[in-house]
Amino acid sequence: MGTRREFIKLVAVGGGGLVLGAGRVRASEAGDFRPNVWLRIEPDGAVVIKVGKSEMGQGVRTALPMIVAEELDVELASVRIEQAQPGPDFKSLGTGGSRSVMRSFAPLRQAGAAARAMLVGAAAARWGVASAECRSESGAVLHPASGRRLAYRELLADAARQPVPESPRLKGPGEFKLIGRPQPRVDGPEIVAGRARYGSDVRLPGLRHAVVARPPVLGARVSSFDATATKRVGGVREVVEISSGVAVVADSTWAALRGRDALHVTWKDSPHGSFDSAAYTAALERATASPGLTVRKDGAGREALAGAARRIEALYMYPFAAHAAVEPVNSTALVRDGRCEVWSPTQAPNTLQEMAASVLGIQAGAVTVNVTLLGGGFGRRLGVDFDRDAVEVARAMPGTPVQVLRTREDDMVHGYFQAASAHRLIAGLDGSDRLVALEHRKVSTPHNARNVFSDEQKRDPSVVRGWTWGIYDQPYYVPAFEASYAIVEAPVPIGPWRSVFSPSSVFARECFLDEVAQASGKDPLALRLALLDTSDPGVPASFKTSDDERVDRRRMRRVFEVLAERAGLGRAAPAGRALGLAGNTFHSSAYIAYVVEVSRPARPAPGRLPFVVHRVVCAIDCGLVINPDMVAQQVESGVIWSLSNMKNEITFKDGRAQQESYADFPVLTIEEAPNVETHLVGARENDPSGIGETVVCPLAPAVANALSRLIGRRIRRLPVRADDLA
Repeated sequence: MGTRREFIKLVAVGGGGLVLGAGRVRASEAGDFRPNVWLRIEPDGAVVIKVGKSEMGQGVRTALPMIVAEELDVELASVRIEQAQPGPDFKSLGTGGSRSVMRSFAPLRQAGAAARAMLVGAAAARWGVASAECRSESGAVLHPASGRRLAYRELLADAARQPVPESPRLKGPGEFKLIGRPQPRVDGPEIVAGRARYGSDVRLPGLRHAVVARPPVLGARVSSFDATATKRVGGVREVVEISSGVAVVADSTWAALRGRDALHVTWKDSPHGSFDSAAYTAALERATASPGLTVRKDGAGREALAGAARRIEALYMYPFAAHAAVEPVNSTALVRDGRCEVWSPTQAPNTLQEMAASVLGIQAGAVTVNVTLLGGGFGRRLGVDFDRDAVEVARAMPGTPVQVLRTREDDMVHGYFQAASAHRLIAGLDGSDRLVALEHRKVSTPHNARNVFSDEQKRDPSVVRGWTWGIYDQPYYVPAFEASYAIVEAPVPIGPWRSVFSPSSVFARECFLDEVAQASGKDPLALRLALLDTSDPGVPASFKTSDDERVDRRRMRRVFEVLAERAGLGRAAPAGRALGLAGNTFHSSAYIAYVVEVSRPARPAPGRLPFVVHRVVCAIDCGLVINPDMVAQQVESGVIWSLSNMKNEITFKDGRAQQESYADFPVLTIEEAPNVETHLVGARENDPSGIGETVVCPLAPAVANALSRLIGRRIRRLPVRADDLA
């Protein structure tokens, strides 16, 4: 029998409904219990599931309800979703790291299973039979022996009096009716029909629109401004200095933009006015000449290179990159009567709440955060800088809701970026051309847009290791391996980007492995399989990378084997085309590999990639798959993301970002998109893992490896230009 301290609670609420939640239960004024609510069954039988993660295209508003509906035994079509808001019941709603399903799976299953057990118990008690004689199905409890049936809505009050199960029985994979089967997105019709509401769609009575004049140079601040001409522009209401610049508030975004054009701002000199990305890239390259701080060392590490019969060395470069989401960042805020309400397409609602409370000098409980749909996130909306703009402007105009919108140019130039990086890899081969030693040196700057790291932290391997995803956790077995990281500071605001620290690391590693294979006369797939061959008694089947992460080489090998079969790697590529291969493990819980088929057009079209990717074959082991359709869609989006990254970059000159729109930061067009095949490998007994970031990393190196084979020389930097293939 459970107690009030149990993790799962099912309780009666006003009107005869049921609320199921996780966490500490507290008494309400009405005398009923209201826990940290995930699930509510209303008196009419409607099932309402709280979704505590932000929806930005990854399908969590479908996947998370599927988990609860599976264990509760209700039809997915009967479920209504509500977006959770930060507060005492929801203290950790951030969406990032591909952990939405991974971290929510267990508690949501238990929530649904506990509710089902108590509803079945209530029906059994009413019928005077054992619970074991009853079963649940489609929102009802059945007693097969007598043919009796009671809908959940008829059992709510009785179920609330049932003991809370300490360990409710969870369904086995063989019992699943929803999980593992393709399901359409529950919010798909609203999105397709244009009825879904994103942050920039928020409209409130009396809403004003604002844009901000921001410094043209990194780190500059307002010295003074003259708004005389701005205030003469029709529709302009206010001009307000805020921490990020000068905001022009108007009746419409167009009027605000015209007002900003008329605004005269004098900026203080910035210490970063001479920053140049070309010079910075050269500094990164120079820094790879010596090792940084070691974050992983196997065997003798780099010392083993001295005894190698042959050495191979290469330098790989990766550029700054923007998020460039379709919906530029925006936020709407209303401040009045000591309270604040914000409507935002945010990935970090709790952080937003805390920020607004701090800016306004009020308690966090006085801030309400409404999470809208996100028109692309990719880590950019983990920041709350754009929300701060809205809160600061709304503070200056109490009682008036204000929406601050960044234009495409604002978003591109003043966002958080993926860090540029340099990677020096050195391999040692023995007399039989076996890879026996490997060193990987990475140089870049860590996240600096929201975090300030002390000198002590920068010398702490346990901290620095977190900046070397794709290096410290690389899955291959090499008897002597050493990975290091060195910092070359940049004034560019660096923050989470899709797959965070992994893309550049995996690009360098997987391309270099192909170089090693070529130099040693081995097939690229054969080399990888040899480095994952756990039948060799000297190769551990798995290894621990942290307290909660363990890389399983057997799963990685299986992914490559399935991929080879499905992609037909034993066959020669068609004339004029080449195949490329790459793989990776992400957070040690997902294993993925790609094979791509590429060619070179005789004359690349302007704005297009200088190569054509005809076919992408993906094999992925992400454990138990909740919704196969969502996995396939995420693979396709990862392919498009990575190919876009192969054609664009952000550069800086005189302290300014030089790319401002899709015209000079081009993304993949529909004509360039390849055919993508996704093959699921994982066993259902493994817990689900993350997908959104997993699918990014191996695609670019697979393409680069194919291109290198096609042109006969190595591609070692991004983006890939036509001149690189000439």
